[in-house]
Amino acid sequence: MQFPRPLVTGTLLRRYQRFLADVRLDSGEQVTAHCPNTGSMLGLKDPGNRVWLSPADKPDRKLAWTWEMVEADGVSVGIHTGRANGLVREALEAGLLPKLSGFTSCRAEAPLSARSRTDLLLGFPAGPCFVEVKSVTAAVADGVGFFPDAVSDRAAKHVRELAEAVSGGARAAVVFCVQRGDVNEVRPAGHIDPVFAHSLRQAVGQGVELYALGASVSQAGIRLERPLNVNLEG
Repeated sequence: MQFPRPLVTGTLLRRYQRFLADVRLDSGEQVTAHCPNTGSMLGLKDPGNRVWLSPADKPDRKLAWTWEMVEADGVSVGIHTGRANGLVREALEAGLLPKLSGFTSCRAEAPLSARSRTDLLLGFPAGPCFVEVKSVTAAVADGVGFFPDAVSDRAAKHVRELAEAVSGGARAAVVFCVQRGDVNEVRPAGHIDPVFAHSLRQAVGQGVELYALGASVSQAGIRLERPLNVNLEG
């Protein structure tokens, strides 16, 4: 995924009300940008961090900037969780996950149950595969990324619904989209959200497939380029 226009660099002043971030651009102008990340942004939201913003496509949008990337501890991290589905779709179409290759159709936001939708629905000759994408931005120094970075009842519900789909004869998978280049392994964050970690382990035990993909992140764009190990017991 390439950014359609060059990003603009600045310094983070504060992130607040979940969806807002005050940034001082390198030009000296102070702006308020949309923060497209509903998590805690653990380790990424410290004032003084270098950040990159994209200009809004529509000039009349309320906020003229969107926060795209941050540099934390010398690592560039994509924080726009709304881009994760597109990144995973690009990777699947490129055959980066062989076990999810060979699909004949790919539909976004398809019904998973009467209660929710799935991020991607892959059509295979043998039947559909429901794919739930989880964006990973949090990591520790030894190359381990983890999800979620805050308690997420919604994420736990999604994996339970995937397990229900498998019990009904469908195929289902969780794909962790790691938008940083220093991660070699992904783990469920049981220390933050034990309910999600337990639900994920149960779902895998019931047949839900589990994958993770690591990205290269630059000012030009973000690209998932390598499968990562997922450690459920870490």
